[in-house]
Amino acid sequence: MRLLLLHPHVLFRASLARFLTSERCVELAAECSDVPEALARLAETKVDLVLLDFSLWQSLVPAARVSGYTGRFLAIADEIDPRACIRALSQGVSGVVLGSDSPEHLIQAIQVVGGGAIWIDQSVIQLLVARYPWHEDFCMDNLSEREQAVLEGILGGLTNRKIADRMGASEATVKATLQHLFQKTGVRTRSQLVRIILAESLVPIQQVR
Repeated sequence: MRLLLLHPHVLFRASLARFLTSERCVELAAECSDVPEALARLAETKVDLVLLDFSLWQSLVPAARVSGYTGRFLAIADEIDPRACIRALSQGVSGVVLGSDSPEHLIQAIQVVGGGAIWIDQSVIQLLVARYPWHEDFCMDNLSEREQAVLEGILGGLTNRKIADRMGASEATVKATLQHLFQKTGVRTRSQLVRIILAESLVPIQQVR
């Protein structure tokens, strides 16, 4: 997996770059200190995933999409603000990790995001579960108990088998319920389903500011 590393702090970026170059599962294609430099490198080299400082996602992601970049974004944050994290995840970022996380945790997040899924921090999951599906403004609050249970499992990053075990149901039942959720929401993948939930969560979350 080819990565572009974007971070304004030289010491942090250099340290992280040394770690990434030692990992067999990734190839560090470029290191950048600012958004214009990152956009220029994205235009000239193939990159599968951009690993960037969270403070820069709003400047980079829309501009990168306009320029034709179709890869993934994984942001590194100093701390997790669930509201800001949800906004980023609903607008093109595929995951957020803490700068204080372990190297193993970071590699796991890179592999998950690079594989096409969304990486959600536990604090964000807890916020979503707390607000879903009972919030009166949530547009998907008419789901059945089984659909709610499957959706909660997806938000928790569980496999179909683990969701089935938690529900006391078969894996086939979970798969069928997941297909019903896809049909109701008009999506085809788990990642798309999570993005819809994140996007719908923005309205009630902004109202409590």
